[in-house]
Amino acid sequence: MSNSFHQFRIKSARGKEIDLAQYKGKVVLVVNTASKCGFTPQFEGLEELYKEFKDQGLEIIGFPSNEFGNQEPNTSDKAEEFCQINYGVTFPITEKVKVKKGPEQNEVFKFLTNKEQNGRVNFAPIWNFQKYLVDKEGNVVDFYMTFTKPTAPKVKKAIQKLLKQ
Repeated sequence: MSNSFHQFRIKSARGKEIDLAQYKGKVVLVVNTASKCGFTPQFEGLEELYKEFKDQGLEIIGFPSNEFGNQEPNTSDKAEEFCQINYGVTFPITEKVKVKKGPEQNEVFKFLTNKEQNGRVNFAPIWNFQKYLVDKEGNVVDFYMTFTKPTAPKVKKAIQKLLKQ
């Protein structure tokens, strides 16, 4: 098991490799997303959060997944296009991935949900729009369940605290 979020490489929605090492020194919020979910409007809050804090060092990465109610039927590039057209999303969207625990779980989500990573249970997503907060060194420091809005005070406070460190 890797010991840093920054050790991974992922593919963008359009198939371009993204080296997560480029996010060293930044705070990252990772979200598993879907375009046909009742929580899809959270893209508005995610974009609002991104615009508010990106110049201070926040990055958000959306990982589309079709594992919960088949609510991401689009191809990866169409999922990204949906986010951009309907919610003005400017943060990166990756290729579709598997986020549930199991042999096909994406390696980034294996890392994010590994209890040994930081000594506490980090739940694998049980629905769309679960959020994982990663510090500047690539450690998972918190996670937020689906019902927690991206702009919730506890999320903003945690981001602000990490940005100051």
